[in-house]
Amino acid sequence: MTNQPKALVAGNWKMNGLTAAITEIDSLNHKIANHPNMACELMICPPATILATAVLRAENLEIGAQDCHAALGGAHTGDVSTEMLTDLGVTAVILGHSERRADHGETSAQVAEKVVAAQRAGLVSIICVGETEAERKSGQALGVVSEQIAGSIPLDGTHADNIVVAYEPVWAIGTGLVPSVADVAEMHAHIRDLLKGMFENDGDKMRILYGGSVKGSNAAELMNVDNVNGALVGGASLKADDFFAIVEAAYL
Repeated sequence: MTNQPKALVAGNWKMNGLTAAITEIDSLNHKIANHPNMACELMICPPATILATAVLRAENLEIGAQDCHAALGGAHTGDVSTEMLTDLGVTAVILGHSERRADHGETSAQVAEKVVAAQRAGLVSIICVGETEAERKSGQALGVVSEQIAGSIPLDGTHADNIVVAYEPVWAIGTGLVPSVADVAEMHAHIRDLLKGMFENDGDKMRILYGGSVKGSNAAELMNVDNVNGALVGGASLKADDFFAIVEAAYL
């Protein structure tokens, strides 16, 4: 596809990283500074405990959060509002990750409420969708993702500047398994068609990331697929060298 939006490579640290891990952000700052004309944007989404420190140290990359609450405030012990995130200097938030959907029982409707909250606060929403192995084997993958996108992305207030979609086949997350290039191409083309159907021309400008065992050795092949506008990286984002190897392979 021509005129694809600028790629985004985002690292999801999940429940990993103490204060000492901030040195990895320092290392990324240095690497990015040596490549001022990179063909992609970089983002790290660390755990909430070190978000504030990460924002202060991130000179050349964006910092995102891993989740939020939909409410502005109130009696929600342990939760964090989108306004709290923007107050720290965070610019984006991951929503609807398969681990949140599975482990916390989040529905697409709840994800959509959080997207509205993110838009209210001026955050970019990285909305995760993807099928399980059983759903893939039974031929339901396209249908499952269609339902997740329709249910998770509100029509009002949504545009290419505040939405990123991340396709993460659940069975490929942290397993080392990767879909075939043909499967990735089919799903990303399907997601593009869905976005264009929902948002017309703006759907062409929305970034669609691939996630699921992305590493330096397969990044170039995956990132070269039409409608793949970057990656959402899990384990390989914990170390600056491993994370930047993905950037070097695909975008330098």
